[in-house]
Amino acid sequence: MPRSAGPAAPVRRRSAVAAFLAGGAVGLLGGLVGLGGAEFRLPLLIGVFGFAALSAVIVNKAMSLVVVTAALPARLVAVPFGELVAHWSVVAVLLSGSLAGAWLGAGWAVRMRSATLHRVLGGLLVLVAVVLLVNHAGVVGSWDLPAVWRVVVGALAGVGIGVVAALLGVAGGELLIPTVVLLFGVGITTAGSLSLVVSLPTMLVAFARYRRDAAFAVLRENGRFVLVMAAGSVAGTVVGGLLLGVVPGAVLVPLLVLLLLLSAVRVWRH
Repeated sequence: MPRSAGPAAPVRRRSAVAAFLAGGAVGLLGGLVGLGGAEFRLPLLIGVFGFAALSAVIVNKAMSLVVVTAALPARLVAVPFGELVAHWSVVAVLLSGSLAGAWLGAGWAVRMRSATLHRVLGGLLVLVAVVLLVNHAGVVGSWDLPAVWRVVVGALAGVGIGVVAALLGVAGGELLIPTVVLLFGVGITTAGSLSLVVSLPTMLVAFARYRRDAAFAVLRENGRFVLVMAAGSVAGTVVGGLLLGVVPGAVLVPLLVLLLLLSAVRVWRH
């Protein structure tokens, strides 16, 4: 069955300085809106650093895993562990779907032709742009659903989020946070921490599935690049978090949405 190209193309030189600066810029953008920024990193991996589609997703997933692991302890300072435990049912409902979705999404990615995967990635970047715009516009209120339906819808949403996160190589916070707020009525700060708790095991499942494919060798072949860019992403995310609110959302979000849409077009046509 045809699959995406595996190891990254060796024709482009990937300097450590460029990797750190790109990771820092991506982390800064994500931090300014309260996200990890992996959705901005993926187009750079493909368009600037010359990774094949599947390799870019795997590299992006590895970096997202590093960023989330680094961010979780910091979030526990703002949101105590006891508060997260109080919402254990939210985590359980979302994980019941997201773990299966992550395995499915990663399995689909390794079986797709490269051209098909590029188009899927482009379409998903458009989806993320729309969700980002709607979420920050605040045009959707919380859903008042019966408890049973909340569980069913939450599990199904988890499947979809797991698939999208696995295909893009992202943590999925841009989808998890509004889902937690809308379905379960949790405050935005707590929702951000809960999204990390759900993201970590979800990413590990996708990572385990990708590890079974030959394209996973891209991490060994580009280990230094991955570590340096991940370090830049973590640093940028911290700085962006400290500057959160400095740039008005009314200005920042439309610019980021436009950037995602332009990236989607480029990835689609790559």
